[in-house]
Amino acid sequence: MSASQDREILNIEEAAMLLGVSVKTFNKVLHSEDMPARKIGREWKFSRRALIDWVGSGVSREFYREGSEGDRNANDDSRERRTRGWQIELD
Repeated sequence: MSASQDREILNIEEAAMLLGVSVKTFNKVLHSEDMPARKIGREWKFSRRALIDWVGSGVSREFYREGSEGDRNANDDSRERRTRGWQIELD
C-alpha cells in the first residue's frame, strides 16, 4: 500500500487516481457536479471517504445529461440504473 492510499485527505491527482480517471476528466466532473471538495488557497482537497460515499450514492445531476430537455427526461431511468447499487469497499 502506497503512502497516498493511507492518507485521508487527497490532492487532485490522488483523488483522480482513487476514482480511476484522468486528472482532466476528474477536473471536468469537479466543476460540473456537486463533488465533495474544498478549495484551500489555490489547491483542491478531497476526503477519501467523502469521494467514495459520493460515487456510491449515485448522485449525479448534470454530467451525463445531453441534448434537449425532452431527451434528458427520456434518459433519466437509464442513468439511474447505471449507478444504482454501486459500492466501493475499502481494504
